[in-house]
Amino acid sequence: MRRALLPAALAVAACAPVAPPAADGPVAVASVPAVAETDPVDTADDAADDPAIWRNAADPAKSLVIGTDKKAGIHVHDLSGRRLSFTPAARLNNVDLRDLGGGTVVAAASDRADVAQAHVSLFRLDTAAARLVPLGRYPVGAGEAYGMCLWQRARDRALFGFVVLKDGRIDQVAIDVSGAAPKVSLVRSLKLGTQSEGCVVDDRTGILYVAEEDVGIWRFDADPAGSSAPTAIAKVDGVNLVADAEGLALAPQGARGGYLIASSQGDSTYNVYRLGDDRLMGRFRIAGGAIDGTSETDGIEVAVGDFGPAFPDGVMVAQDGDNAPATQNFKLVSWGTVVKALGLK
Repeated sequence: MRRALLPAALAVAACAPVAPPAADGPVAVASVPAVAETDPVDTADDAADDPAIWRNAADPAKSLVIGTDKKAGIHVHDLSGRRLSFTPAARLNNVDLRDLGGGTVVAAASDRADVAQAHVSLFRLDTAAARLVPLGRYPVGAGEAYGMCLWQRARDRALFGFVVLKDGRIDQVAIDVSGAAPKVSLVRSLKLGTQSEGCVVDDRTGILYVAEEDVGIWRFDADPAGSSAPTAIAKVDGVNLVADAEGLALAPQGARGGYLIASSQGDSTYNVYRLGDDRLMGRFRIAGGAIDGTSETDGIEVAVGDFGPAFPDGVMVAQDGDNAPATQNFKLVSWGTVVKALGLK
């Protein structure tokens, strides 16, 4: 792995990878149907990219799905896929959100409008109006912003963002939205060797997961005071994980358990790894229902729990790279259907 050329204050540890658990040969692929799909994005040719999910605790069936159109802006949908609002913005790629309590829901997106200077675009989700209110663009570091994920630290509820740059550098920023205007400050940088994008953080354990597209999936300590060394979880082998390794999502269970889900873009499937030992528990594709399936998926998101009659055990949202004859969109899947299809517990 390469070491980033950064100021000494932003130390980047040399990679000391640990070999990931190996699957015993090809793993069979199950099929699950989509329950719903979002309205197509307005722009053509590789535009839809990454989703996020907000759960309405008072009325789960009225939860919201956010999805980026990386050439035009960002959409808010209901669970039927109907577009409720659109906020114009230039070149937003990945998006994540956190419900901070007290009616404050913050969404953050990697902003690629300036390919020489990475930015984070922040929004407040107005849950009553089902729309995103821009809070501003904030510079992070040199390079092209690509991936984006958030982490709310359990011990003090501090909010952090991870901006994955296209060259594999990962800039961690502290995000403070308590004042009149947000504050975004760089706290450290991590490094993978080649192009990376998808990322997700487990708020319970403080583990950051990142997909290096042609190499595999890694985990880091998300705490700024922790180790910067990555540990390998799964490698791109062309069999069970086919380049590009793309979107990542979590389906948590209990205090530390659950699953990491990854988009195996090259064969239009999804892998499910068990948290704790990183074992590959199964693979599936979204296909075979009344709604067309997905292909070449970029971003994904999973949220467990009750989301109403259509999604009683949780919902998975996956970008569809080919929604012909319409433009790209996002497909919604019952997470309980995936659990059943793979025999997960």
